[in-house]
Amino acid sequence: MAGTVTAHLDHKAAQRPQHINESGPMRIILIAIALLFLTLVVVLPLVTIFIEAFKKGVDVYVASITEPYALSALRLTLLTAVVAVPLNTLFGVAAAWAIAKFQFRGKNILITLIDLPFAISPVIAGLIFVLLFGAQGFLGPWLDQQGIQIIFALPGIVLATIFVTFPFVAREIIPLMQAQGTQEEEAAASLGARGWQIFWRITLPNIKWGLLYGIILCNARAMGEFGAVSVVSGHIRGQTNTLPLHVEILYNEYQFAASFAVASLLLLLAVLTLVAKAVIEWKSEK
Repeated sequence: MAGTVTAHLDHKAAQRPQHINESGPMRIILIAIALLFLTLVVVLPLVTIFIEAFKKGVDVYVASITEPYALSALRLTLLTAVVAVPLNTLFGVAAAWAIAKFQFRGKNILITLIDLPFAISPVIAGLIFVLLFGAQGFLGPWLDQQGIQIIFALPGIVLATIFVTFPFVAREIIPLMQAQGTQEEEAAASLGARGWQIFWRITLPNIKWGLLYGIILCNARAMGEFGAVSVVSGHIRGQTNTLPLHVEILYNEYQFAASFAVASLLLLLAVLTLVAKAVIEWKSEK
């Protein structure tokens, strides 16, 4: 019996692709190509940002990131993310729960709508809100009568950001919920647990790392969004400029050191996001 098992394992090992265990020149070449590509496309541009930001000295750098327009852009960027990310989190959890745990008509339509921002250009998304809420838009005259301003104001920026970023949380946790199935929830329900008890004690602990990962991705996109926000913001300095828009204005005005200094703030926010992402991945694997 032992000889049969050994022969079977030897046969399986012989059938295993040999290149998986090879550590020859091909693996070295592939790793070198990957590192070279990452260096040229990712590392060098990021290093260049800091080199250009400090090109005229630390004093110019500090002045560029602490001047009123830059601070206003930073506050607006963070405020937009603070509003958009929790709303997208609530939507993502509700949509994922409905899609993964229930059968209903229109499920495929809901999934398609969740994926819609991935297929639509952010600029087109911004134009949609202008057509809806702009002065000459569908709801514009009524909003003007009520004294409500959406376009060229904070509400329009938040709405555009929500539209662009709402798939991230949902798309991250839908596969997790589908893989878990409904057995645990059904067992809890049979024991008398209510809907919210089932969610907080069974569903949420099972998806917590995927949920946090989706929130981080959503936050990163919200802070760095340019196209949709550019259309609905009006580029009003000190009022409706986020950090990406402020960088564009400074660059177009040939204030290169200032533009790279402000861009470095976005880069630092991105680095913090990556650190949080790495920690969550490490925790989930552990």
